[in-house]
Amino acid sequence: MTFRPTLFLAALAICSLAAQAAAAEPRAAIRGDMDAELRRLLERAVGLVDGAPESRFEARRRAQGAMAAAEALLRSEAYYQPVLEDVVEGEERPSAIVAVQPGPRFLLTQPTISWLETAPDAEGAAQAQAAIGLKPGDPGRAVDVIAGEGRAVASLSRNGYADAKAEPRRVVVDHAALTVAPEYHIDSGRLVLLDGVVLQGAGRTNPAWVARLAPWKAGDRYDPEQVGELERRLLDTGVYDGVGVALSPLDQTQADGRRPVVVNLNDRPRRVVEAGATWSTAEGAGVDFLWTRYNRLGRADTLALEARFADIDSRIGGDLSLPHWRKPGRTLKLSAGVVKEDTDAYDRTALVLAAELQQRIGRTSYFNYGLGLDAGQYNENRYDYTSTPPSAVTFDRDLAIVTGRTSAYIDNSNDPLNPTRGWRMTVSVQPTAVAGEDTILFLRSESQATAYLPLQDQARTVLAGRVRIGAIIGGSELSIPSDRLFYSGGGGSVRGYSYQGVNPELPDETPRGGLSLFETSLEVRHDIGQSFQAVAFLDAGAVGFQETPNLTNMRYGAGVGVRYKLPFGPIRADIAMPLDQRDGDSAFQIYISIGQAF
Repeated sequence: MTFRPTLFLAALAICSLAAQAAAAEPRAAIRGDMDAELRRLLERAVGLVDGAPESRFEARRRAQGAMAAAEALLRSEAYYQPVLEDVVEGEERPSAIVAVQPGPRFLLTQPTISWLETAPDAEGAAQAQAAIGLKPGDPGRAVDVIAGEGRAVASLSRNGYADAKAEPRRVVVDHAALTVAPEYHIDSGRLVLLDGVVLQGAGRTNPAWVARLAPWKAGDRYDPEQVGELERRLLDTGVYDGVGVALSPLDQTQADGRRPVVVNLNDRPRRVVEAGATWSTAEGAGVDFLWTRYNRLGRADTLALEARFADIDSRIGGDLSLPHWRKPGRTLKLSAGVVKEDTDAYDRTALVLAAELQQRIGRTSYFNYGLGLDAGQYNENRYDYTSTPPSAVTFDRDLAIVTGRTSAYIDNSNDPLNPTRGWRMTVSVQPTAVAGEDTILFLRSESQATAYLPLQDQARTVLAGRVRIGAIIGGSELSIPSDRLFYSGGGGSVRGYSYQGVNPELPDETPRGGLSLFETSLEVRHDIGQSFQAVAFLDAGAVGFQETPNLTNMRYGAGVGVRYKLPFGPIRADIAMPLDQRDGDSAFQIYISIGQAF
C-alpha cells in the first residue's frame, strides 16, 4: 500500500467540513404558512447553533431567542401584526420551534420630506423627492425606507448641497389602515459653489498645475463626481503614495457661497532603483536595471532610465512621461535608446526615438498616436522564394524607419492585474516609411482580443481566451525589415516553442518572418486556497506569407502552470510542450515571469 499525503489531507479536510456541517443546526425550526422567500429570511435570522439542546429548558431558551429574532425580521419586512409562539416538543430529545403567522403585510403611503432650517430650491427639492424611489402600495420594508432617505440626501449633494444631512425620520405605522407612512426630516444646507483648488503641504508639485486639472470653473455648483474626478486624475499619474481631495470646511465659505477644494498629496520617494531578472528555456536569461525619478518638474512627471542585458534583446535608454499634457487624461511620452537584438531571424543595432500622446478613455481604456524613428544597421539572412530553386540572400542594410504609432486599448474586464470576467481589446495600425539603402511604404496592423468567463461562484474557476491577428499591406517579404515581420512562439504567444519557433524555417534553419499572423489561446484557471492558482492551457499559432492569415500551417502547444498571487499581480510559472514537434524543437519549454499570460 502506498501512502499518499495529499489524498490523506484532502480526505481529512472533507471529513472535517462534514463534521462541522453535521454539528450545526438551526436554533429553532420555523413552522407556519408563508412564502418560500420569507421562510428563508426567517431561517437566516434565527441562525445556527452547535448541537441539539440538552434539555427542555435549553430548548425553551432557544425558542424564545429565535422568536425575538423572527419578530424583528418580520417588522423589518413590514409584517407588523404577526402571531408568534415559542414551542418545545419532545421529552428525551426536545426541539425548539417558532410557530409563525405573519399576518398582513403593511404597505407604503406617499413618502414626504419636511425641510429643516434650510430648504433647497424648487428643482433640488423635486429631484430629492423623486430620488426617494418609493411608491405608494409597495411593501413598507425598513431597509427600503432607510435607503430612500439616503438617495434623497445623495440627490441633494449631486445638485450642489454638499452639507445636506438627514435628521431622525418619523415613520407612522397605522394598524387600522395597514400602512407605513415615512416622513423624512432633512436639512439641505446652503447651496455650495466651487472655487479654486488649495494645495496643502510643502510637496514638490506645482499648485498651478494641480489647479488646471480641476474639471470645474469657479462659480460652478458643487458636484461630488467632479471632485472625485480631480482625485482620479491625480492618482492616474502614479507618482503619489496618497491623494486626498475634499471640499473645504463650512467655515471657509466666502460671502458669495463659494468654497475651495483642498488637495493633499503624499509624494513617493524622489528616486527609486529597481533590478529584475527573467529566464526561460526558450529566450534565455536577462537582467534589468531601472532608475526612476519622480516629479522632477513639479507636474507629476516620471523619468525612467533603463539598462537591459539579455540573450535576445538588450537596450539602454530613457523614458519621460508627462501626464495631463495640455489636456486632462492625455499623457506625453518621450523615449530614446539604443537597442541590440540578436535573434535567430535577424540582428539589429539601432537608435530608437519616439514621441507619443496617450489619451485616456474612461477609467482604464485609452488610445495612442505619435511617431517613432529607428535608425541603424540590420543584418538579415533571407531566401528569395520567387526564384527556382529559392536562393539565399544576405542583407547588411543601414536603414531609417519612420513609423506612425496609432493604437487603442479598450478594457472591459473587472481587474487590470488578474481579470476573472469581461473582455479586453487592443488594435494597432502603423503606417511605416523606410529610407536608406531601400525605400518602401507599408501598413502594419495588429489586433488582439481576450475574454474571461467565471465558471464557479466567486470566480474560483475561470475560462480565459485570446485571439491575435496581424497583417502587413504593401511591400514584400524580402523588402520589409525583418523586425517588422511577424513571428510567433514563446512565453507571450504560443508556449511550448522557442522564441520565433512557430515560424516556418528557411533552409538554413533561420525562422522565416511572415506578412500575416494568427494566434489563439485557451486557459482554465482554478484557485487553490487563497494564494495559489493552477492553470491548464492550449495555444495555437500560424504565420503566413500573404497579406491575410494562413491557417493551413497551424502549430499547437499545450501545458500546465501555477500562479502565486501577490497584491501587484501573480507570479507565473508554466511548462509547455509542442504537440507537433519538428526536428530541432525542444521536448518542452519553461517560462517564469510576472503577470498572467494574457
